[in-house]
Amino acid sequence: MSDHRFFPKGSGLTLAGLVDLVGGTLRVGADEALIVDGLASLDEAGPRDVSFFDNLRYRDDLEATAAGCVLVAKRNLGLVPEHLAALVVAQPGSAFAAVGRALFPAALLPGSMSGLPGVSPLASLHPTATLEADVTIEAGAVVGPNAAIGRGTIVGAGAVVGPGCQVGRDVRIGSHCTVQHALIGNRVILHPGVRLGQDGFGYSAGPKGIVKVVQVGRVIIQDDVEIGSGTTIDRGAVRDTVVGENTKIDNQVQIGHNVRIGRNCLIVAQVGIAGSATLGDGVSIGGKSGVNGHVTIGDGAQIAGASIVASDMPARARWGGTPARPVREWFREITWISMAAKAGRTAGGQDDRSDDDA
Repeated sequence: MSDHRFFPKGSGLTLAGLVDLVGGTLRVGADEALIVDGLASLDEAGPRDVSFFDNLRYRDDLEATAAGCVLVAKRNLGLVPEHLAALVVAQPGSAFAAVGRALFPAALLPGSMSGLPGVSPLASLHPTATLEADVTIEAGAVVGPNAAIGRGTIVGAGAVVGPGCQVGRDVRIGSHCTVQHALIGNRVILHPGVRLGQDGFGYSAGPKGIVKVVQVGRVIIQDDVEIGSGTTIDRGAVRDTVVGENTKIDNQVQIGHNVRIGRNCLIVAQVGIAGSATLGDGVSIGGKSGVNGHVTIGDGAQIAGASIVASDMPARARWGGTPARPVREWFREITWISMAAKAGRTAGGQDDRSDDDA
């Protein structure tokens, strides 16, 4: 059974409370007074856990689950065993996320590792740095000259906020992050090991070899951005590198100098965005994709995982492949190549087995 020991529980919710929270309709016969206070997958859920069902491949788990309540779409209600409490909702996955936020609010934001408020005596705080009320600076952290940090912010153990940086309110800077040449808005989350504001990759090759080009821009992170562990965002060369409001960036993403990212974008793990690329609002990029330098991607565009965007991309387009092109065109090409390869093998008297299978 799931163990949530690291995340304190509240008093839980009754099934009637779940309805108030996410809407929907309880199946007739469900006990509205039943209290649930945990989350679990169908195969691990117990009688006080909420789970959800939205994929037929987990039908066996649904039949065997001991969950206290299952969130389910109307089309799948008939698959839920009669003895289980079922809450019928329009989008089970989204409803499950809402329940999780209600049951485990402490899991929404990284907290202090030490659990001790205020400035640790083992932190290094420059005399010219400015802190608003209720700021936590943990052991080993460094806050440089003329830095400013807003109310309710936590700077984790071993993190660095460099000279002149400004950090907004209710920000979480994880352990061993480095923040240089950066302005950070409110309610931003930097998970452990994020690097902001270091040099971009700027060099000029000439008759005397490779020489460094100075990078004198900043990094600007707007409100409600979340940045995953191990991600690096380079400062601008002559203009700022900007990440727009409410954008979510996964672990191990590389964002080059002068990049402009719009609002409400989703950038999945191991994406690389080269210098001076521009992303509009609401862009989604699948994992292990690359965006070439100076490329512009329009609002609402979607890029499939492991793709390379080498040219400008229109708004609301869906592209994939290397080089990336419209998804339907990409699928047609893949299908044609597969059919041509199969036809070639057949014409040559070979069967469909690969060399590895022979």
